Formats: sequence, C-alpha cells, structure tokens
Amino acid sequence: MAIHDFNAQRLWLEATLTEGGEIAVTRDQANYLRNVLRLNDGEEILVFNGRDGEWRARLTTIGKRDCTLHLACQTRPQTAPQQLIYLFAPLKRARLDYMVQKAVELGVGRLAPVLTHRTVADRVNLDRMRANAIEAAEQCGILSIPHIDEPQKLEARLADWPAGTPLIFCDEGAERANPVDALSNLAARTPAGSQVAVVIGPEGGFDEAERALLIGQPFVTALSLGPRIMRADTAAVAALTLVNVMLGDWR
Repeated sequence: MAIHDFNAQRLWLEATLTEGGEIAVTRDQANYLRNVLRLNDGEEILVFNGRDGEWRARLTTIGKRDCTLHLACQTRPQTAPQQLIYLFAPLKRARLDYMVQKAVELGVGRLAPVLTHRTVADRVNLDRMRANAIEAAEQCGILSIPHIDEPQKLEARLADWPAGTPLIFCDEGAERANPVDALSNLAARTPAGSQVAVVIGPEGGFDEAERALLIGQPFVTALSLGPRIMRADTAAVAALTLVNVMLGDWR
C-alpha cells in the first residue's frame, strides 16, 4: 500500500469517485474547505468514500457559499474492509467519542454496541459515532469507514453469533496470565485475514450472569489484561492492540 501523505488534508465524501468527476460538496463541507482549511480556487485535497479508493481533487468556488471538487487522479486504490469486530457497552459522550476514534485508528471494521445490565449510557447516538469514525479516518489516512451496528442486547448478539468467528472476551475475572501467551493458541488455529471479534464490558464490568453466558460459548476465549483494572476506553486500546499483534494485520 502506498505511504499516506500526512501533510495532505483529506475529506470523506458520500458521492461516487471517478476520474474527471465533478462533485458539489455540502454547505458544511464547503465552509470547512474554504473557511477552516482556507483552500483557494485551484488548490487540492485528497478525498475518499470508503468504496472507490483515494483521489486527488481540485477545488472550484461557485458563488459565496458553494464549491465543487474536480477529481483529477486516484492516489490509492480501495483496500479491503477490515476484519476486526469490536463489541462494547456504550459509554457516556466524551469517552465514547475517544473510544470510537481509537478503534478506527486500530483497524476496527465493525463497531457493535451491546447493551448490558450495567450499561450507563441512556441512548446511543449512531450519527455521532459515525462522525467520529469519519474524522478519525480522515486524519489517519484510512480508506474504509467501519460499519456501525444498531445497539443490541448482549444476549441477542451472542445468540446470533456468526459461525467460525472467534470472540475474545476481556475478562477481569480471568486467570491472570501473559495475554500474548493466552492468544497464541487461538492465533495458531486462526488463519491470517480471518474475522476476529473483541468484547469489552461497561464500567463495573459484566455481571456474573453475563460473564457465565460469555464463558459458556464455544467461540469465546477469555483474556486477562493484566493486574490493573482499566477504564473501558483504556481497555479497548490495550485489547485491540494485543489482538492486532497476535491475530490482526500487524502479524
């Protein structure tokens, strides 16, 4: 894959991207391009939509508030969707924003909110989650936006689990061991590029009934994250990093 140009500004677009295409951006995007990035007519930006790769586009102003982008050439082809699934109990606003951004940076391809007995967030703003995912992708050179599932009760999610997909359960009650060693056996029987999932509970952890339900599933591997109790957003970064090393696209 080509090295991302970290000096280049990037913008996610919904429109289809093809050579020579002209795209009228939204008013909000026009304001961002002209008044935040302060781009002038003829200046360029990289654009992507999660389907057609990354393209170099030239800005053209129309009137005082509108602008279009002319697609010049593709800079990177589209990459395959990431196979890492992240299940999590929703957190309150700022910490959920952080967790979504870090999950995207760490290569999560599907974000799956699960409702548990100790979930503290009253409701899940999927539009806000998507906006945070797009922002993280724009800033980090990522070409795909993760799919975001509707919130679902943990029990229902497990009942409909896809066959052959291992689920790594970050369990505070698991026997404390080196997590790398604990993942080695799973990695040995999981081909590279396979779909893998991670689940992290709410603040306060899963209750005993939920923990027993998880441990009782044949596709679940319980994993200790060490001697310290982490907040859920910190645990997400630690767990996703470990899984990338042992089973994801870092190995």
